Amino acid sequence: QVQLVESGGGSVQTGGSLRLSCAASEYIYSMGWFRQVPGKEREGVAAIYREGSRTYYADSVKGRFTISRDSAQNTLYLQMNNLKPEDTAMYYCAGRGGAVAEALSRSEYSYWGQGTQVTVSS
Repeated sequence: QVQLVESGGGSVQTGGSLRLSCAASEYIYSMGWFRQVPGKEREGVAAIYREGSRTYYADSVKGRFTISRDSAQNTLYLQMNNLKPEDTAMYYCAGRGGAVAEALSRSEYSYWGQGTQVTVSS
């Protein structure tokens, strides 16, 4: 059973930064970050394949967020800079053992963490 454990969430002011981490119990080929606010669909934020040869970002976070991974440590990261109140959400780590067709589609991913809360105040 693959396990994903997120950490690094918290509360910051507008313009601040946070770095999320996701520790996986084993190597996972495709990994991503999603976020969700109450009453809305879970949306894809960023995704990464293999050793980082391909990365994908939602338009809303391009230029502000950076996804990366340390495959030796089976750890996924999301560096979030210039945070805005609209970034407030529960952030989830996701994974799939093989390639995905739609990198930011939640239906593509088999494994999910429990989430870590990010709150950005104005």
